[in-house]
Amino acid sequence: MGSTSALAEPAFVTAARSRVEGALLASVRTDDEFLTEVTSHLIVAGGKRIRPLFAVAAAAANTTGEVPVSDDAVLGGVAVELVHLGSLYHDDVIDEAPTRRTVESVNARWGNLTAILAGDFLLAKASEIAASLGTEVAGLLAATIGRLCEGEVNELRAAYDPDRSEQAYFAAISGKTAALFATACRIGGLVGGLDRDQVDRLTAYGDGYGMAFQIVDDVLDLVASADELGKPAGHDLVEGVYTLPVLRALRGSTGGEALRALLGRPLDADQLGEALAIARADGAITAALDTARAYADAAVAAIAPFGPTPAATWLASAADALFARFEVGRADPGTV
Repeated sequence: MGSTSALAEPAFVTAARSRVEGALLASVRTDDEFLTEVTSHLIVAGGKRIRPLFAVAAAAANTTGEVPVSDDAVLGGVAVELVHLGSLYHDDVIDEAPTRRTVESVNARWGNLTAILAGDFLLAKASEIAASLGTEVAGLLAATIGRLCEGEVNELRAAYDPDRSEQAYFAAISGKTAALFATACRIGGLVGGLDRDQVDRLTAYGDGYGMAFQIVDDVLDLVASADELGKPAGHDLVEGVYTLPVLRALRGSTGGEALRALLGRPLDADQLGEALAIARADGAITAALDTARAYADAAVAAIAPFGPTPAATWLASAADALFARFEVGRADPGTV
């Protein structure tokens, strides 16, 4: 985990990205112009497409030469991305979010009912694509959607609960975030014809990466600016979602009691500012990042037996890149 530079994009990733974008748009194109517009809304808004790119890389993780970008790997990745997008449509309804990816959210533009039905359509298209790749992939994606729902329910159940345990937090993010990354990598390995040990290693990589990804994202919600986030800082605190850095700040020796006195209810602007200051100052940010790094290190270790193949090397660098912004000229992550 040594590099601190931005994640470089090798040629196979660039090629895969182009094909993924085309396949995503094709997957939601229907004879109904309105439905096509609604379901393609967030696709057109853009995205990093990490999950489908992981599927492509996983399919070729044992390839030592030029990395192939197979149709099945692209489709498997698209299925996972559609599940991710469908979950965003539903999340925005739950959160009453006005924007997503710097554009007006589907629920804000067309209403909650349309957003829910469009999200359902995306999940249905994902299932249809997965079924075309075989029964194992179809079953895997269906189970992943179930885990996603379980993770979200666990998070909703813990809303505004300052006594939420770290175990409950980890269980929630395992389902709502890590499961999709793990599934993307597993589908890639399956359609790529890798042996079972290799498929299991790729799945472990995706799971570890996903856990690290979510913890880092939760840290950014506390320390990044509104411009960087595309939403107000501290959004999770306002929604009563107490993430790992907040839970550790609550148990901190200096500001824990003061933070506890603020939480457990919706916050106004002044209270949010105070809560953010406490969470940033008590060492909780660094502690959370250390946990994220441990998950990322485990992810990289899982794929080490592949050796320095182009795809495996890129996957390892993706885990490293999660921490770049905290390591370049920033001794204190709380000042990001």
